[in-house]
Amino acid sequence: MASDPIVVVGTGMAGLGAATVLRESGAPFLVLDRATRPGGHTITHHHPAGFLFDDGPHVSFTKDERIRRILNETVAGRERDVAAHIDNHWRGRRIAHPVQLNLHALPADLVTDILVDFVDVLGTEPAGDTYADWLFASYGRTFAETFPLVYGRKYHTTDMHALTTEWLGPRMYQPSLRELVQGALEPPAENHHYVTSFRYPEEGGFEAYLAPFGSMAEVRLDAEVTGIDPAASRVRLADGGEIPYRRLVSSLPMRDLVDRIDGVPDEVRAAASRLSFTSAVMVNIGVARDDITDTHVRYVYDEDIVFARLNFPHLLSPANVPPGMSSIQAEIYFSDRYRPLTQPVESLIEPTLDGLRRMGVLREDDRIVAAEARLARYANIIYDADRAAALAVIEPYLADLGIVSCGRYGRWNHFWTDESYASGEAAATAALDAI
Repeated sequence: MASDPIVVVGTGMAGLGAATVLRESGAPFLVLDRATRPGGHTITHHHPAGFLFDDGPHVSFTKDERIRRILNETVAGRERDVAAHIDNHWRGRRIAHPVQLNLHALPADLVTDILVDFVDVLGTEPAGDTYADWLFASYGRTFAETFPLVYGRKYHTTDMHALTTEWLGPRMYQPSLRELVQGALEPPAENHHYVTSFRYPEEGGFEAYLAPFGSMAEVRLDAEVTGIDPAASRVRLADGGEIPYRRLVSSLPMRDLVDRIDGVPDEVRAAASRLSFTSAVMVNIGVARDDITDTHVRYVYDEDIVFARLNFPHLLSPANVPPGMSSIQAEIYFSDRYRPLTQPVESLIEPTLDGLRRMGVLREDDRIVAAEARLARYANIIYDADRAAALAVIEPYLADLGIVSCGRYGRWNHFWTDESYASGEAAATAALDAI
């Protein structure tokens, strides 16, 4: 019916983008979320000892001035603009990022092999269409096998021959021979990482950017969508209630969305089951010392250290920790398809502390005042060979039902914060155009 609302499922960044467009349009709408407070996958956890830990590392580094302004306004201008310090750990060495531009920090014989291999592959095309093929053609075998192939297995949970290159974008810097040789002799003069600075709320963690949801009367929390009847244009809730909708905008993970729709063809269900993703166990540590590092993010290449990446929330904002303390978040990745999680997440705390001590991040006499492990069911999209074919089946089906997906997991795309927000805006606009 014309009086039924446009229903938005989810209160993450994509949901906020959608809700903002709908509120400005004047059209009736309703936002549903199963959680008891808004934020979705960008929620911030408050540890009893006074630490704030985001649900994974979240910062805003968009160059889109419009979205920068929007996010700034959501926190009333109370955000920090920080120069990013990013580095790497490999076999006891701390190496500036990216490694390929900072070979001077590596052993001379390894640098020689990397340079020789790089010259050998100059001007060559990848032997195939996998990420591993791209790495060999871009950097040579020695560098590829020492760094990105190792890190990739930890982060993506599978072999790099199983991945496509659709997700790359600016994530892997390709140096010229001159840049590579110069970086083998001395530190580069410029920062070539795709993140050179970022913004983060002064208080409340990253979740503070979702504050507008708190003032929207149209937001209904503790309202889990358990079923969707597209023929009747109604959603069913866990409490037994039903809500009619005029159009449906969903930021639910695509796999979960398909699972909730009535009468889905077997072909579509099978396609959804082939969509792969990683889950992340975040081991959050609070330390009674305020000088553990000056690094915001550290990539860890050692295969015998359980975590793939570290971030240090106390450097994002002092309000994330009690005075005089530091915080660490270690990311450990699993996936249902390639590396299932078969142990309690709490069992990963001690291996994480051991790795931090071996790296020198923690000292033996450090007092640990907080230690917890949290599981994020959906972390990153795995761009394996099945992804594109599965989406080619699912997306037209959803379009035929008039369901518009948005966000990282709704679109099954490795969106950053600004891209998720914009996808929500686009989904809401599409829903409005269809009524």
